[in-house]
Amino acid sequence: MEKREVLASVKDEKLIEKRRNQMIKGAVTLFKEKGFHRTTTREIAKAAGFSIGTLYEYIRQKEDVLYLVCDTIYDQVHNRLEENIDTKLGTIESLQLAINNYFKVVDVMQDEVLVMYQEAKSLSKDALPYVLKKENEMAAMFKKIIVRCVENRELTLTEEQCDMVAHNIIVQGQMWAFRRWTLQKNYTLEKYIELQTKLILQGVVEK
Repeated sequence: MEKREVLASVKDEKLIEKRRNQMIKGAVTLFKEKGFHRTTTREIAKAAGFSIGTLYEYIRQKEDVLYLVCDTIYDQVHNRLEENIDTKLGTIESLQLAINNYFKVVDVMQDEVLVMYQEAKSLSKDALPYVLKKENEMAAMFKKIIVRCVENRELTLTEEQCDMVAHNIIVQGQMWAFRRWTLQKNYTLEKYIELQTKLILQGVVEK
């Protein structure tokens, strides 16, 4: 389940990153509207702002674009959490901050999150396990914070409960993207984060 290399004929790493980010942005819009299978590589190239020939300098097949979309989401979430959160603090405040940061990343990347879950099934057998592993790693970051809270006697939870709370946080954050058609009509992002954080903590903080 190691990271799969997406081959490119171009050697300039900065240019590869730039072009692939353009591809991802264009592809997400198309995948959201038409789905992965009904979108062509020519349409992806056009949406990205370059020719089909240029597209194939940075990928080998259409599935590479979907893989890059999924991989980029998890990398950005992981980096955002690592940059802003000390997972070793083990305080309720650090857990609240982690939830806040994660939900805000989902808000920024809500189209990508939606596409990933709609279309991940289209990934190849060698790519899908890696993407699922990345999701588990994201939940593990929250579990680490929760376990430290338990060690510091801020929370009283079993190992199994720590694991479940971590996965619950992941799902509640993603729900902002999945059910945005109704949630975002009734709540601001700040209010959604406030309510969800309160509900999550009510279930784990002793009275």
